[in-house]
Amino acid sequence: MDRVLKRIVITGVGLVAPNADNLRDYRQKLLKGESIIQEIDLRYFGKAPAGICSFDETLYRKKKENKKGTRAGCIGVYCANEALRDAGLADDHYDASRTGVYIGLTEHGTVETENEVYNISQYDYNVAYWTHHHNPRTVLNNPAGEITLNLGITGPHYSIGAACAAGNASLIQGVQMLQLGEVDMALAGGISESTQSFGIFASFKAQNALAHGDNPSRVCRPFDTNRNGIVVSEGGCICVLETLENALQRGAQIYGEIVGYAMNSDAKDFVLPFGERQSQCMELALAKAGMRPDQIDIINTHATGTKQGDIEECRAIRNTFRECPDTYVNNTKSIIGHAMGAAGVLELAGNLPAFKDNYVHPTINVSDLDPECKIDNLVIDEPVTRNSITTILNNSFGMVGINSAIIVKKI
Repeated sequence: MDRVLKRIVITGVGLVAPNADNLRDYRQKLLKGESIIQEIDLRYFGKAPAGICSFDETLYRKKKENKKGTRAGCIGVYCANEALRDAGLADDHYDASRTGVYIGLTEHGTVETENEVYNISQYDYNVAYWTHHHNPRTVLNNPAGEITLNLGITGPHYSIGAACAAGNASLIQGVQMLQLGEVDMALAGGISESTQSFGIFASFKAQNALAHGDNPSRVCRPFDTNRNGIVVSEGGCICVLETLENALQRGAQIYGEIVGYAMNSDAKDFVLPFGERQSQCMELALAKAGMRPDQIDIINTHATGTKQGDIEECRAIRNTFRECPDTYVNNTKSIIGHAMGAAGVLELAGNLPAFKDNYVHPTINVSDLDPECKIDNLVIDEPVTRNSITTILNNSFGMVGINSAIIVKKI
């Protein structure tokens, strides 16, 4: 006999994006297409466009604790506390030992390592000046662990390395752990501190994949013929996941139910994407949700502003969603840049309010649409109003050929 799986819902969202530090403001900025991408001057590298977050870093943790911890941990602590507050959950509502923390990361530890190497370079590379905090700062579970330290959570915590699909992967992990009965509540999301790492900028530049231009807010141009690469952003987003039964019992607000998801691998190339496998990933998510393509109202694309990446995803969407006249497509990175491990969940969160306001937020910076990126109902410049929006499919893909898709449905 097939076991009936518990239904899992999102009841709280805490986030930090380059243009906002809460979901309400974030949603308004997305609807307006308001980008606050700025130019930074990075040590060893020079100037580059980037998405930098501004939030109250000492709202939930003291300055000395932030100094002892990491930038990723600081972002994570803020987002986790904001998510719990948004969900209306008191600290003791769920047993701390039955709460899980699952954080998606593209990378972690590069910022701390680069800073320490720079620090000892000021002392003729004398390792006596290397901090004893380095190891706990750079272990992969650090951001998730810093959240448990702050909140007193004693259940499982770990980070999920899934490149730029990591945010979606963490939500999937949270859903599965709840359905298995391993935890009663999950804090799941993604975090990126990428803008402080020289290596990330240098690597994208070496690949000829780093965006550049005179106006920082205009350089992230997915689907545009003149796109020239990725805008690196920092950020974070953590969701409270609960069973529908528990959420209803406590009268919680419900953003939506995670009804379908899938992850697969290209098995083709270290960097170059493969649209056929992306299409299969979306189809697997639809099958898990028991839905047809024409039942999806919004597709939020992963598109980063790299030529082949954008083209492959558009090809995949055209293949899977052909003859879907009421399915609309948008892109969030054009507004906030690419938040790496936080990208998937940040972009999903920005679309969740569509279940209430019935708007599809726009893609910006597309002045000359690449013919190979032509998709039916691609929303450009201005939001589109629909009579009803009840389903969102969120794509998130990453290097070494990892793909993810999540479907959320209005309750």
